[in-house]
Amino acid sequence: MCGRYVIFSTPEAIRALFRYGEQPNFPPRYNIAPTQPIPVVRLVDGKPSFALMRWGLLPSWVEEPKTFPLLINARGESVLDKPAFRNAMRRRRCLIPTDGFYEWQAGAGGRKQAYFVRARTRHDGTPPPLAFAGLWETWTGPNGEELDTAAIVTTDANRTLAAIHPRMPVFVPPEAFDLWLDCDAVPAEEAAALIKSADDALLEAYPISPAVNRVANDSDALIAPISAQASFQQESTSQAKPSKVEKFDDDQPTLF
Repeated sequence: MCGRYVIFSTPEAIRALFRYGEQPNFPPRYNIAPTQPIPVVRLVDGKPSFALMRWGLLPSWVEEPKTFPLLINARGESVLDKPAFRNAMRRRRCLIPTDGFYEWQAGAGGRKQAYFVRARTRHDGTPPPLAFAGLWETWTGPNGEELDTAAIVTTDANRTLAAIHPRMPVFVPPEAFDLWLDCDAVPAEEAAALIKSADDALLEAYPISPAVNRVANDSDALIAPISAQASFQQESTSQAKPSKVEKFDDDQPTLF
């Protein structure tokens, strides 16, 4: 599953990786939560295009959004068949830029330890941005209003993350961007071959402060290793509300 994530690479770096023509200027975000607008890359007229969408997919056939579960994740095993996702898997696949995401490991007494997961660092000492596999839909309301929405595709965790959580987001490598995005040329069944656990060498994870549990906290202090920020952790623990995080489950999606 993926219930919170980050994007802090410069707009120029993200644009260069995903090769879209637009030049958006978005700020770094260290605690992106469901229902918030997120950057998405999709094909428009055969070319990668940048868009902002609500995180939480809303199928076009939904009549009342307020009573429909918030689908922040789509289980990769069922995207070809599940009514909420099968049309998007065939016609509306997208990429979601990211620099990492958060996961929580269950501990003794019901307490959960937060972890930050990112790409392993490159030769220059910096971790590269990544691409979540995503699906998107446009919901049209009774008055003609339109809302673009998206979800992150998930799969079984690899060995790097399995000790923390049994699920993980699907990552699409740059060389496969076109295969995932081009819904006209690449059938859903063929694109589904990209839905798999990340290579064990791609990611690294380390414990962080529980301050991430509070959506209002949004700074680079959230991704600092826990040993480097004891004072920040102590200050934020009293404000943190892990119950908000613990509700997320891509087997049983709930409203944020």
